[in-house]
Amino acid sequence: MGDFGTVITAMITPFTPEGNVNYDLAGKLASHLVDNGTDTVLVCGTTGESPTLSWDEEYQLFVEVLQAVSGKAQVIAGCGSNSTTEAITATQKAAKLGVHGSLQVVPYYNKPPQSGLYNHFQAIAKSCPDMPVLLYNVPSRTGQNLIPETVVRLAEIDNIVGIKEASGNLDQTSEICRLTPQEFKIYSGDDSLTLPLLAIGAKGVVSVASHLVGNQIKKMIESFSLGQIKTATEIHLQLFPLFKALFLTANPIPVKQALKITGWDVGSLRLPLLEADMEVCQKLKTVLCEMKLI
Repeated sequence: MGDFGTVITAMITPFTPEGNVNYDLAGKLASHLVDNGTDTVLVCGTTGESPTLSWDEEYQLFVEVLQAVSGKAQVIAGCGSNSTTEAITATQKAAKLGVHGSLQVVPYYNKPPQSGLYNHFQAIAKSCPDMPVLLYNVPSRTGQNLIPETVVRLAEIDNIVGIKEASGNLDQTSEICRLTPQEFKIYSGDDSLTLPLLAIGAKGVVSVASHLVGNQIKKMIESFSLGQIKTATEIHLQLFPLFKALFLTANPIPVKQALKITGWDVGSLRLPLLEADMEVCQKLKTVLCEMKLI
């Protein structure tokens, strides 16, 4: 259950000039991603500006992306919330559409204790027992860390199949790898840490950079799995400037700007996020030029 491959792209949400969701372009972008290294498309994660999307907009995005990549790739729906009831409702609705899994972020702002986190994810998983669940730990955004001991307990639930680990703490990820079953899949939540996390047992990455260099990221992971460590390291080092440039300011501001520079008219961002300033734009152009992406 829930084999999402090695490269999951956390897809941006394109907007029209009027600020509405550009569903047609979302489908075209999803198809492009799948043709360029993406195994699974994650829709309505943080990179997709989920905090400023309505549930109706998210639901329609699931529909459009499912249709766009049908038969070619899988789709994970970002259904997380800091309300367990809301997360359950969104997950059940997405499940009826036929999405292949759901991403469930650690509840943000209300900072539940570990027992609350366990019960939150357990309730969501039990509400859709046939839906694979990928946990999402990103303490820098949520204000709460999902500790390894809680992850281990959650991994015992049949349809909780893995975690997007974005704590940036390699020791924590090592402990999760050490204590969970081999079939429990760990994905790097940071492009720049993908190779280091592969070395301690991760399966792949939930990537932002794969909007631009998906094939290269796929080759890096494949090289590592084949024991071609030197090649994997060379690719990592080549891509490292881009990995860092895409986080010069809050995600997804830089990746949306990078896509526009490379020819994708993905529109602006919704407040409180703003478009990249001149300094970020120039740095992105420099890196993209150096990497021959423009």
